[in-house]
Amino acid sequence: MASRDPVADLRRIAFLLERANEATYRVKAFRSAAATVAKTPPDELAERAAAGTLAKLAGVGEVTARCVTESLAGEEPVYLRRLVSTEGNDLPAAATALREALRGDCHVHSDWSDGGSPIEEMALAAAELGHEYFVLTDHSPRLTVARGLTADRLRRQLDHVAKLNELMPDGFRILTGIEVDILEDGSLDQEDELLERLDVVVGSVHSKLRDESPRMTRRMVTALGNPHLDILGHMTGRKVSAKGEGDAAHRTARTRPPSTFDLEKVLAAAIEHDKAIEINSRPDRLDPPKRMLTVAVEAGCRFSIDTDAHAPGQLDWLGFGCERAALCDVPPDRVVNTWTADRLVEWTRSHA
Repeated sequence: MASRDPVADLRRIAFLLERANEATYRVKAFRSAAATVAKTPPDELAERAAAGTLAKLAGVGEVTARCVTESLAGEEPVYLRRLVSTEGNDLPAAATALREALRGDCHVHSDWSDGGSPIEEMALAAAELGHEYFVLTDHSPRLTVARGLTADRLRRQLDHVAKLNELMPDGFRILTGIEVDILEDGSLDQEDELLERLDVVVGSVHSKLRDESPRMTRRMVTALGNPHLDILGHMTGRKVSAKGEGDAAHRTARTRPPSTFDLEKVLAAAIEHDKAIEINSRPDRLDPPKRMLTVAVEAGCRFSIDTDAHAPGQLDWLGFGCERAALCDVPPDRVVNTWTADRLVEWTRSHA
């Protein structure tokens, strides 16, 4: 029996673990093993598999060694087969139709800030999922805990993305962007000249989330009036418990209630300035709550269904956002990432 590609199998396992929001250490184990196997000559791999010494390679453990051995023998690794068989049910019809209509993702992070993978790895994973584009939205400087990009680092990233786009598969494009902090006075945490150069700007509140409602409302309304902002990210800032983040006590400790603000005023500002409200698909966010999302639909808002992905497997979380959008009757023609990249950028340029 012809051997399989053990690197591809290990990477696929890591991808599925990320998509299932499993523990980071487990994902890293398979990505580290894939990196080691990729650097090891095929003859040495075969010899080690036969001798049972794969686990002596740096970055390869007993579980990953077993996967490599099975793959080299031409068998789908049992670990991979089990993950594939427990992927879950298909999305309901309306959510499936919306997911199929999405052409890209407007909120994606890389290891330039707090993501775990290089830009090119995220891009290739997105292309494999059938995306036509994603917007690279690493954090802005004020969010030091997430290694936010200074103006100089962002300029270097823009040059890097320009080079990467020359190497991308046909039909796929990395759009430039940022997840910029909305500061306490509603201003945006990056130089105007740089924000103007970007294809898409997502603005999010990451500090003083417990501000009183009038102050938070002014902050968000001011930001929505800024011509550089295009999408309001995870608007309530809430965190909910999610599978894969440790035991029950740890997950409870990481929950966070939503910020309070005048929803009608915020939505009115979004409509007035033709900005989009993000439907954040992360299992630990699912923001905004359905009650708010329903009000936004009735108000006539535009939306962007995004993953806020920090790792390749998380790029496949769009389905979670589509399920919520379908439950709240979000019209597909009001979702900006159902558009082509050219139309999306034409829309964002209209805000300047």
